[in-house]
Amino acid sequence: MKAIITLILVLLFGAAAIAQNTTTDVKVEVSQMGIVLDSSINAPVFTSEIAPAKENTVARLYRFKNYRVKKALSFNTKKNNPKLA
Repeated sequence: MKAIITLILVLLFGAAAIAQNTTTDVKVEVSQMGIVLDSSINAPVFTSEIAPAKENTVARLYRFKNYRVKKALSFNTKKNNPKLA
């Protein structure tokens, strides 16, 4: 009985969906844009003048990636210490 009612309802809803008038054809307005061709070439200008470095700094090499960030994030507080219960 339940299967028959379900089948009838599905058929009725399908028929109602097909019976809908959906003839709404909307015309889209097309706009055309012209193309401009440019044949000039803008070459970049390079200067061979290099300014001397004013600071003498030491470059540090670290064994692991993001060493300073990981070291800063691994700080310990007094509350991190385990206590015996």
